[in-house]
Amino acid sequence: MSAAIEPPGSLLIRGARLIPVPGAAPLGSVPGGPVDVVIRDGVVTGIGPDLPSQDVEEIDVEGRWLMPGLWDQHVHLGQWVLRAGRLDLGPATDVASACAAVRERLGSTAGAPVVAWGHRPATWAEQPTVAALDAVSDVVPIVLIAGDGHHGWLNTPALRLLGLAPREGVVAESEWFDLYPRLADVGLGGDLSPAAYRLAMEQLTRLGLVGVVDLEFVAQVGAWGERVAGGADVLKVRTGAYPDHFESHLAAGMRTGTPLPGCGPRQTFGVLKIISDGSLNTGTAWCCDPYPGGAGVEHDRADGPVNYGAANYTVDELDDLVRMAVSAGVEVATHAIGDAAVAQALDVHERWSAPGSIEHVQLIRREDVGRLARLGLRASVQPAHLLDDRDPTEQNWPDRSDRCFALRWMQDAGVRLALGSDAPVSPLDPWLAMAAAVHRSADEREPWHAEQALTLAEALAASVDGQGAAHVGMPGDLIALDTNPLVVQGNSADQAAALRSIRSVLTVIDGRVAHTDL
Repeated sequence: MSAAIEPPGSLLIRGARLIPVPGAAPLGSVPGGPVDVVIRDGVVTGIGPDLPSQDVEEIDVEGRWLMPGLWDQHVHLGQWVLRAGRLDLGPATDVASACAAVRERLGSTAGAPVVAWGHRPATWAEQPTVAALDAVSDVVPIVLIAGDGHHGWLNTPALRLLGLAPREGVVAESEWFDLYPRLADVGLGGDLSPAAYRLAMEQLTRLGLVGVVDLEFVAQVGAWGERVAGGADVLKVRTGAYPDHFESHLAAGMRTGTPLPGCGPRQTFGVLKIISDGSLNTGTAWCCDPYPGGAGVEHDRADGPVNYGAANYTVDELDDLVRMAVSAGVEVATHAIGDAAVAQALDVHERWSAPGSIEHVQLIRREDVGRLARLGLRASVQPAHLLDDRDPTEQNWPDRSDRCFALRWMQDAGVRLALGSDAPVSPLDPWLAMAAAVHRSADEREPWHAEQALTLAEALAASVDGQGAAHVGMPGDLIALDTNPLVVQGNSADQAAALRSIRSVLTVIDGRVAHTDL
């Protein structure tokens, strides 16, 4: 075992009031008054008032509220680490404002290449073109990554640097996913050192995060071992591998739940990640009904052009991938944005009895909600996406917005909800995800389809990796808060504002203190 890997710890937390989060522990068993919590070798072994000393470190939280630590069930952690060095184009409202921001960055960096993240052109009157960026600079490479991660907007020098032929518009979907890893090869990757990972993780523990599901695009089997050896052993991490890297993971003996090479039990292999369709903003999310208008590449038919989005795999290709995963003991996480993609994913998971999750589930038919529940699949959803996708949805799917981010339908049907961010598509902030699930608005407008909102308790339960309230036998991953999120008063806007202000005053991972403001 590497010297960088710390064994699980032991700790006695005194004077805590337990938050009755719905989940694994019966709510009737949650003590009403202050208790002490014992963690031994990374596992909660005792809960009760005035417990005797345990010959371990003691921390008195003085009546603060204690609950299991938070998980983000869908992140691209490397891209989140890189965000600090990239130009933020989230505020851009059109081609002109995006180009102006790039021009300003070029002026402040002595003409160094520009890599940016965040523009969302689905509702722009003018769409991104190579010519628009060439007008900013036809000498310095410029790479602008869309806020949903599904396309890159490049100028001619960047296209040449990456060996691409000239074009008019963006590099999108599969072509972009294949191209993206090459940014590092040409010096446009950024700092992904273990130190950079560790710094980002330490910042995340202040939010109360104890673990993430890392679905980074470039998933070499030994990458996390190198990071851990370099000190990036802070959060718990479950990883995914995409089809191009899957066989190398199997050859290394990876199965769902096994430690990654060079890692301890904090970093494990999780899933085969399949991107079965595109996204709303590029008009490539695969739908049962045609897009009434807006984004997307249209295809001719007898009565005129039409766009349904597109599947990225044939049924036979999906069957081959899922069959391989099931036979190897690996869960499957299937990206499905459009309702046709969701239906197809459910078909394939059912055919092979494949455990795992449907990622995003942004648009779903009512009849498929019941199937999702019956199959026991997790709905790994990112509520903060609805804050950004509200207006593009009303433009591109105005006839079906009532079926978008259908959290209430899924909750009521018994689907296992798991909240995440898809960071950096949305900020890696679990409190923001919960706030969006509860309020469904980020501005002065009324909640968008408020009938699909979750309650505070439901949002919290979907953020703790299924643990519910703190209980004996759970992992020693706990956070202490100054306030109980479940008793916030007011309407959904007030509740969302309160959630977004919460920070952890104590974060314990594996029985060891990862962060404290006590």
